[in-house]
Amino acid sequence: MGKVTGFMEFERLSEHYEEPQKRVKHYKEFVMALTDDEAKIQGARCMDCGIPFCNNGCPVNNIIPDFNDLVYQQDWEKAIGVLHSTNNFPEFTGRICPAPCEAACTLGIHEDPVGIKSIEHAIIDKAWQNGWVKPVVAAKKTGKKVAVVGAGPAGMAAAQQLARAGHDVTLFEKNDRVGGLLRYGIPDFKMEKGLIDRRVEQMKAEGVKFETGVFVGKEAPGKEVKNYAKKTVSPDQLQKDFDAIVISGGAEQPRDLPVPGRELDGVHYALEFLIPQNKEVAGDGKNAIRADGKNVVVIGGGDTGSDCVGTSNRHGAKSVTQFELLPQPPEHENKPLVWPYWPTKLRTSTSHDEGCERDWSVATKRFEGKNGKVEKLIGVRLDWKDGKMQEVPGSEFEVKADLVLLAMGFVSPVQSVLDAFGVEKDPRGNAKASTEGVKAYYTNVPKVFAAGDMRRGQSLVVWAIREGRQCARAVDEFLMGATVLPR
Repeated sequence: MGKVTGFMEFERLSEHYEEPQKRVKHYKEFVMALTDDEAKIQGARCMDCGIPFCNNGCPVNNIIPDFNDLVYQQDWEKAIGVLHSTNNFPEFTGRICPAPCEAACTLGIHEDPVGIKSIEHAIIDKAWQNGWVKPVVAAKKTGKKVAVVGAGPAGMAAAQQLARAGHDVTLFEKNDRVGGLLRYGIPDFKMEKGLIDRRVEQMKAEGVKFETGVFVGKEAPGKEVKNYAKKTVSPDQLQKDFDAIVISGGAEQPRDLPVPGRELDGVHYALEFLIPQNKEVAGDGKNAIRADGKNVVVIGGGDTGSDCVGTSNRHGAKSVTQFELLPQPPEHENKPLVWPYWPTKLRTSTSHDEGCERDWSVATKRFEGKNGKVEKLIGVRLDWKDGKMQEVPGSEFEVKADLVLLAMGFVSPVQSVLDAFGVEKDPRGNAKASTEGVKAYYTNVPKVFAAGDMRRGQSLVVWAIREGRQCARAVDEFLMGATVLPR
């Protein structure tokens, strides 16, 4: 906790943003971290609440009251020690986590919650600036070899923990750079990729080997999944070469929209647009899909849709419209009913503030165009009753659409990877593995473990880090008979 009476004395201080008209002209981060004094005030607001639900609201179980208090005391070096004890990559979560911890904050019942995410952001940035983030090299090597397949946040967390336990870890990634959807799905204006690069350097110093441009499997994924691999390695080969394998790929199989006109030029999956854009920003070639001067329609109201909105605005789109199938959520949640759980409420992102028309309870009937190119979207209004939708008679409408981006979520990991390993799947197409008990994170295949989106399906970065850490502990125990890694 911070100051005993701080929650009564100080209001929440939010991070500052660069003005929308300025930030749409570049792809750099535009969120300014709290100053030392601002962070101290924010930390002071942490109540002596007795039972800190924030700890449980956070998927990695960050010890939030402790680092809040340390920031209030201005003991920043101890604060990063507490933060790193549960979270390998707080610079990622401090920028892009939706902060379920804040939804669970006790102060949030009747006031604005403590700005936990902004404090986390301030701690890790200060730690990097002061050289407090250093490689943690294992005191001795075990002689055991572990392959981690998929270099997103789950794979990175698992690899780092296993290397610190003394194992020889090789991290395989099908794309040409490390980071998974952190690298290629999330735009640079939300998280600059140098943050990933410096963690990679730390992990290399800790002994992790990186093999990029390597696809692990037998059959390549479909064209709807971006694959820049130049080399293929079979699961059988990994089984021969390594003592344990962690599969930690992302949920990359996008949900399609099978309506008339889907085949028209100009209708794309969101990642067909976002991945090449991130590669362009990194200097790896031009994005062939452009929104310049176009009427853009984004289908899907989640984070990926928001990223499409922000990127389209930076291209210089003529207009951006975002449709969501579900009804518009309330602007304010019913706090007594939902606290400390994540509430359903209207969320407006920074990308929406840059320019976007939003509409809810809309279904797409078809796309129309000329000469094989999309020109308009025909939609219909929906009426939701008892959780079921039905079309509103006579409500069809059309909007101009020169570019349509499908951002309706991801249904599963790449099935060909799971099939190549022979891993048993759950009904949703994820690797079947539990998270508790003596066989936590074990698949049905000997020596093969699963973590992150590969096991749980589409989820948050913070959940990926949690599962990567916990999976590493399970692997270490499997290899050594016991483990000192934290859960």
